[in-house]
This record gives sequence, C-alpha cells and structure tokens, in this order.
Amino acid sequence: MSTVAPPPASTWSPLRIGVFRVLWLAVLGSQVGTWMQTVGAQWLLVDRPGAAALVSLVQTAGTLPVVLLALPAGVLADSLDRRRLLIWVQLFMLAVGVLLTGLTMAGQMTPPLLLALTFGLGCGMAVTNPTYQAMIPELVPRTQLPSAAALGSISVNLARAVGPAVAGVLIAHTGVAAVFAINAATFLGFAIVLFLWRRHPGEDALLPEPFLAALRAGGRYVRHSPALRRFLLRVELFILPAVALWALLPVLASQRLHMGAGGYGLLLAALGVGAVLGALVLPRLRASLSDNAMLAAGSLVYAAALAVVAVVRVPWVAVVALVPAGAAWMAVLSNANAGLQLFLPGWVRARGLGAYQSAFFGGQAVGALGWGLIAQHLGLVPAMLTAAGVTAAGAATIRLWPLRETRHLDRDPATPWPEPRLTVEPERFAGPIVVEVTYLVAPGNERAFLAESDALRRTRMRTGAVQWGLFRAGETEGELVEIYVVPSWDEHLRQHTGRLTGADAEVDHRVRALSERPPTVVHLLPTLPATVSP
Repeated sequence: MSTVAPPPASTWSPLRIGVFRVLWLAVLGSQVGTWMQTVGAQWLLVDRPGAAALVSLVQTAGTLPVVLLALPAGVLADSLDRRRLLIWVQLFMLAVGVLLTGLTMAGQMTPPLLLALTFGLGCGMAVTNPTYQAMIPELVPRTQLPSAAALGSISVNLARAVGPAVAGVLIAHTGVAAVFAINAATFLGFAIVLFLWRRHPGEDALLPEPFLAALRAGGRYVRHSPALRRFLLRVELFILPAVALWALLPVLASQRLHMGAGGYGLLLAALGVGAVLGALVLPRLRASLSDNAMLAAGSLVYAAALAVVAVVRVPWVAVVALVPAGAAWMAVLSNANAGLQLFLPGWVRARGLGAYQSAFFGGQAVGALGWGLIAQHLGLVPAMLTAAGVTAAGAATIRLWPLRETRHLDRDPATPWPEPRLTVEPERFAGPIVVEVTYLVAPGNERAFLAESDALRRTRMRTGAVQWGLFRAGETEGELVEIYVVPSWDEHLRQHTGRLTGADAEVDHRVRALSERPPTVVHLLPTLPATVSP
C-alpha cells in the first residue's frame, strides 16, 4: 500500500507557534532598529570633514565584531543558558543605546565616540545572532526548520527596506536622537519578551564547558566535518560575487538610473518583495529539488538578474529585475541556513552557526570592498557584469564541490557507550586521556573494517579527540587496536553523554558489528592528578 508524502510546511506555519511568533516579532523590531541606527549614525557624520571615510566606517564598526566574535559568541551560547545570555546582551545593548541617545541629545557625540559605541552594538549583535538561531530548533518542529529559516530571511529583508525609510522620516522631523532612542527601545522589548518566556531547561542544563576548551572543540568540529566545511565553501562562493549588487546598488541608482534617494529605497523594496515571494514558494521548491539543484538554480537566476540590472537604464526594468534577484538571494541563503540548523548537533550548534556568520559577514565585507575597487578602476557596468559571470561560474562548480547530502542523517543525541567503570576516579579536568579500543576482526571482514575506519576517525575527532590512530597487534592475529587521545576527562565524558549523534552511533555500530567479540575498552589516565575511589 503506497504512502503519500505529507505536503511541505507552509512558510508561515512556524508563526502559529506562540513563542516563536513573539520572538520573531521582537527580532524583527530589533533588526528594524539596527538599520535605523545605521542610517542615523551615518547622517550624523555626513557634514564632518572626511565624511566619505567616516560614513563607510559606520558599517565596518557594526559588522566587524560579527566577523571577529561569532565563534567565541557561539561558545558562550553553547556553554551558557541561551535565554539568560540573550537577556543580558539585550540589556548591555540597551545601555549603549541609551548612552548614544543621551550624548546625541546633549550635542556631545564625536565621530570616534560614535564609532566606538557602534562597535559596542556590533559586539552585542555578534552574540545575539548565533544564540537566537541556535534556539530556533527548540521552538519549532524539525519539519518546520526550513520555514523558520525562510521567515528569518523575510525579517532581514523587511528590516532592510523599512528601517532606513522610517529613519529618514524621523531624522527629517525630529532628529537623529529619536532614531537612537527607538533602537534602544527595541532592545528593551526583546529583553522583556525573553524574560517572560519560561524556557524548559534542556541541553543548557549540563555543566558548562570551559571557554577555551569549548572554543577548541568548536574549531575541531568544523575542521573534521566535511559536510559543514562544504556548507561554508558554498556560501562563500555565492556571497563573494553576489554581494556586488548590494555594494554597488546605491551608485547604480544614482549614476545610471538617476533615481535619487527615494529611487534607491524603491530598489531595496523590490529586493525585499522578491525575498518575500521567494519565501512563499521555498517550501515547495525544497520538497521537489535537492539542495544542490536549488543552489544552482538560485545562483543562475541571481546572475541573470545582476546582468540585467547592470546594463539597463530604465528604472522600472531594474525594479522588475531585482524581484527575482531578491527571491534567489533569499532561497540560496535561507536554504543553506536551514540545512545547517538541521545538520548541526545541539551541543555545538551555536558554534557552527557562528562559523557560518563569520563566513557570511566576512565574505560580504571582502566582496563589497573588492567589487568597489574593481568598479572604481574598470567602471560600474564591467564590474557588475563580471560579478554576474563569477556568480554563474560558481554555480558550475557545484558539480565539483556539491553540498553533502545530510537530510537523511539522524542528528539527535545518542549515548551508545556504557558508562566507564574505573577503579580510580579522575578529576574532572585531568588529562590527557588515552582511550584504547581493541577489536578482533576476521580476515574476511578486515577490508570492510578498514573502509569504515575513516568515518570512525572523523566521529572521534569531531566529538573531542585530538589524535587518532588504528594499529595492528603484532602478537595476536586479527587484533586491531584503535587509540585516540582526548584533552581531558571532562571532554571524554561529554562523548559518553550527548556529543555523539544518531549518525555517529550508526558508524560505531557498523564497526563493532565487524568484530568477532565485543570490543574491549581501556582508559589510560594521567598518573597525577587522580583520586582513588572508595
């Protein structure tokens, strides 16, 4: 009897969940406030000497912390209670926003002080982004994660379109201080929503990892996860050329389309409308296309729209062309973000998303600078056409470097290992720990065992090991010995109690099934410090 696959979740279905809906609206308000803050800060500097450099530094001061601090922020989000961390970060940003408002009202705001406070707000955003995104899988069912990611893209594009427009009106009628005050109020609103949310303790209830150990563990996970590294590579290959449109759009609106500030807002609105329309069809596209097919299609549509926008001189044609560009931008990045959230295990999710944030914002910064320099030397149209060609070429590389298929993997925590039974009780942070696992493998199974060894190595290294090796016992025929080193007893216990996923457990099960007898495990502990158990 055939089964019919359930229809894909609607883009709006996560909004039916009350907690997610309220948090999404709070984040949207904060994102609108951030764009208002950026416009207000830039407006304060437009009449200063060296205004061009100062105005550009506002964007740099806001985004540089995200590039530099995203992975350390992910460590905090994976080690501490995420709700409480977000509350304290919003209160910090509220204090910075109040200081910005007060100094601006008093006429005491200088360019260095403005940039320093903007950098402070950027530090807050660097912690907020991966922490909030890491909480989303707690808020919605796994089947609705792609829709939640699409709603995240919608909120970003709505904020990009609404924030500057509202800021322009407020600045014209009441001044920059009002813009800063509203931005500060959005942080207070977000903090209140978080405070009222009674989150059930989950993974955060575990003892927090030491900061440096957690940072190194996150780096090891990225280094030994081919699927995650491929996600980051594909994002960079798309972002680096695609950001040319966002970087050069103000110049295009002014110099080629002669549209002025209002026209530039219309172009941004067209991109936002495209993103919303793309979000509406994304669930069905995701149900009918593979991740690689969607990435290729989105990249080619974006490249075509970029080429059209580069050559036309008729404003309405540019507006129409930007709608599919917004849809393609949203589809590529939203699908990548959803894929990451589905793939990353809970214990390292924020650190993985932090690596994604670093790649995303770092690619935007480098790409925008690069295409700006190219446009300055070669001209606007050649630069944008080159960017379109590079975007299309990036789509062609999908055959060479495709995304790994991860939708079928079991990413739930698994505990396939029994609790260690030792005659001594190591101190929590005693180390290094050497784990020795001995298998007895029949000659007919040895080839299959060795074929599984690379997957076994990656599992050990992703979850805590810093060294790994597989050896043959010279005295016993068929005896293969796996040896790996873990920095501390604490990290090894975390391997026992939740770092492994269902997919890791499957690898472990396949390897153990090839042994003629249950593998014997020996834990080699440092001679000092250790305490003898009673």
